[in-house]
Amino acid sequence: MGTALLLALPFYLDRFWLQAGLFAMAAAIGAIGINLLTGATGQLSMGHAFFLAVGAYGYCAFAGDGGDGLLGLGLPTWLAVPAAVATAGAAGGLFSPIAGRLRGAYLGIATLALIFIGQHVLFNAEDLTGGFNGRDVPPLSVFGLTFDDAEVTVAAVPFGAAEKLWYAGLVLLLCCGLFARGVLRDRPGRALNAIRDHRIAAGVMGVPVARYRAAVFVLSSMYAGLAGVLLALVFQRTVPDYFGMALSLEYLAMIVIGGLGSVSGAVLGAALVALLPQLLTRYSEALPLVSDPGTGGIAPGEASRYLYGAAVVAVVLFLPGGLASLTARRSSSTPGEDR
Repeated sequence: MGTALLLALPFYLDRFWLQAGLFAMAAAIGAIGINLLTGATGQLSMGHAFFLAVGAYGYCAFAGDGGDGLLGLGLPTWLAVPAAVATAGAAGGLFSPIAGRLRGAYLGIATLALIFIGQHVLFNAEDLTGGFNGRDVPPLSVFGLTFDDAEVTVAAVPFGAAEKLWYAGLVLLLCCGLFARGVLRDRPGRALNAIRDHRIAAGVMGVPVARYRAAVFVLSSMYAGLAGVLLALVFQRTVPDYFGMALSLEYLAMIVIGGLGSVSGAVLGAALVALLPQLLTRYSEALPLVSDPGTGGIAPGEASRYLYGAAVVAVVLFLPGGLASLTARRSSSTPGEDR
């Protein structure tokens, strides 16, 4: 029933709601990745936004034709997507020796440096990124279908970029969720949980701790890269300001609110954090204290940060398992089934 509803939504929702849903899908993919690292393995990362930027700008560089004066290799867009994800993974691989040896707050501080490095590169490597103004994103084209605003009529409903990307986003999210769930349920997942719960004991049992930490960091980076590609396709333009510290903190809020170490929790937390500013912006005129910037009230983006900040505190104090624990209680599944 839920699957049928998701498939039918593009026939009934307007562009705003479809774009909001796509933002949530991209956020969910990135949240699953950081949940593998932080929730399952216990490694704190503050640099997730850096790898989203690598994916987004990597796709633009691989798929761009150079007609706008920026670097573009002119690859087919269906090939540029995995190339961008692989580039994000390679960037994570360069950092993985550090990730394999540091833990907790030390790794968090080390990954924090990635944000500052990334912001410097994004603003100054103008031939690649377009600088402050960013760069346009080439539309995805697969099997002759281009995911742009050129309308295609399906069952008397005009399909533009948002409607087409909706189904691509669903497929990507489903594949990412199933793969992560498989990892967590199999031997790698048990090893990651052992490292999180007791690193020394895991090493005594024969788990190569540094290798697993490095590998999951690379995998998390690839998830972030794919999320960055999908975000770029939805926005249709990349700008450096978006990939800053606030974005990394939002991803940490997603997995805390949703539930650490849970795939379904990552999706739920991402949906809440990604949709909240969209909803506040949409209904700001009807909400008290919330208004456009400069009009005396609280801006929707700022209000959303207050709200999910309060949600993080509430979850830590009263619901340690996050939103995923609520759904687990209401279902017939055993605790931790989605891990």
